[in-house]
Amino acid sequence: MIPYGRQTISEADIQAVVEVLRSDFLTQGPAVPAFESAVANYCGAQYACAVNSATSALHIACLALGVGKGDSVWTSPITFVASANCVLYCGADVDFVDIDPRTYNISVECLAAKLAQAEKTGNLPKVVIPVHLSGQSCDMEAIHRLSQQYGFNIIEDASHAIGAQYRGQSVGNCRYSDITVFSFHPVKIITTGEGGMALTNDAGLARRMQLLRSHGITRETSEMTHDADGSWYYQQIALGFNYRLTDFQAALGLSQMQRLDEFVATRHALAKRYDDLLSHLPVAIPWQHSDSYSALHLYVIRLRLNAINKTHSELFELLRAEGVGVNLHYIPVYWQPYYQEMGFKIGYCPEAERYYGEAISLPIYPGLTETQQNQVVLALRKAVTV
Repeated sequence: MIPYGRQTISEADIQAVVEVLRSDFLTQGPAVPAFESAVANYCGAQYACAVNSATSALHIACLALGVGKGDSVWTSPITFVASANCVLYCGADVDFVDIDPRTYNISVECLAAKLAQAEKTGNLPKVVIPVHLSGQSCDMEAIHRLSQQYGFNIIEDASHAIGAQYRGQSVGNCRYSDITVFSFHPVKIITTGEGGMALTNDAGLARRMQLLRSHGITRETSEMTHDADGSWYYQQIALGFNYRLTDFQAALGLSQMQRLDEFVATRHALAKRYDDLLSHLPVAIPWQHSDSYSALHLYVIRLRLNAINKTHSELFELLRAEGVGVNLHYIPVYWQPYYQEMGFKIGYCPEAERYYGEAISLPIYPGLTETQQNQVVLALRKAVTV
């Protein structure tokens, strides 16, 4: 089976991990800050906080911005559930904004209309979480303008988008947001096995997230309520979590960072080849905004079902039967039973639901060969024409 995504591990990556395993520090050592510095420098952000998953990064980002009971946070319905769950962890309410029909990211027009209505009823969000689906940046300048008008904070869920650019600058520089979050799951652009990172240009937010990732404990005397009892002393000054990233995971990430641009360039070459090979099939290929250079974590096509004599599900299963591990990113979050119990109904975000009824993610990752890509296209051509 050709998977939709797969990690690319080199001998240099393996050696970097082995060196840490042979060192004195498997966790809370020098590899984590080195990895944080590498990502922050690459993106042009001032601070980075590595954690054990992007979900954890989203959680502490919300907490650092003071999200809590009585607050509302808005995000896209076309995302993994973590983008919304992080809000519920904080005791706040989550809501969804429909997507743009071309980028599949949060629609600025829908967001503006929803904000105008919310202002009238006194229900403006505390935070908006735009999701850079497939690695293509949302229209962050426009969202930032709305944040200044309506007074909300912004967390960029860039789990798909390390190595991407928006208007010629690296996603993650936080020019248009308070915090940006990356994921390092094995199917993402670079990997630490499991892992994530939150970037910010705000020293206070950075320190708050650093505390929250490690039990809320400090050894900094300036943060303590009284003088330390001795060199062993620490204080818990917040209710934190064990969200730390290990040093051997960080070593893998640091090694992978050296090939980040290469990985993204390879994905672009594969996407261009898909674009050409699929041009005569009844499918819509991914649309790329001129302001964005996508990391291309996903290559999502939409089936023109009115020109195909099969259902969405039938095509999906035919491709799987041919050894092509297609996937679907994503089911609208509010369709999940847990969210349905909150009162969300089918029809809430019509464009997201249309997308869900037609989308299929084709395999794309740096190790995908031309032979395998030809197999994917052949299987798709067979499925849509037979």
